[in-house]
Amino acid sequence: MELKELQAALEGILFASGEPVAAERLCVGLDVDRATLDQVAQHLMDEYSFQHRGIRLVKLDNSYQLCSAPEYAEDIRKTLESRKPAKLSQSALEVLAVIAYYQPTTRAYVDQIRGVDSSYTVGLLLERELITECGRLAVPGRPILYRTTKNFLRSFNLTTLEELPELPDSSPEDGQITLELEAAVAKLRQEEEEQPEQLQEQEQ
Repeated sequence: MELKELQAALEGILFASGEPVAAERLCVGLDVDRATLDQVAQHLMDEYSFQHRGIRLVKLDNSYQLCSAPEYAEDIRKTLESRKPAKLSQSALEVLAVIAYYQPTTRAYVDQIRGVDSSYTVGLLLERELITECGRLAVPGRPILYRTTKNFLRSFNLTTLEELPELPDSSPEDGQITLELEAAVAKLRQEEEEQPEQLQEQEQ
């Protein structure tokens, strides 16, 4: 297919999906290699941005998704009468930061770092689809392992986990991890406040 045809096909696939679609699956569906897919996707990204369109094409780790432009979030919310999601509490951000930096990890490990029980907060983050279960640790009791989700990346305007604020070298046992995580939490909170509606309203 020609470039314009590939762009139109990619746009149609992502619009119909309404969710992130893995790059490998797109390559198979469009019968192109990864380099071509990324080139086609970048053309669409640039086109939407240059033309100030109401939709955006975003890359999330190894997936692509169509979403509404964040600058029109208020108009979309008013029109569809959707409510803005409640902001995360400090404790929720702390738990999320621990999981984000040490994933896959267990709730017991989160509790060890924070010094308090995190069971309720982990449940809340699961409901918000910011974290998900990803297996069990091979130790007695086989505790559940948790990792962050693509929704986590969308919510904090990240493309990959590598874009998380960097933590200085330290171990959770040396007493410095709390201060470092507090700094990371502050950064995450800033991102949440600056992009509160980023990718919340998907183009359907």
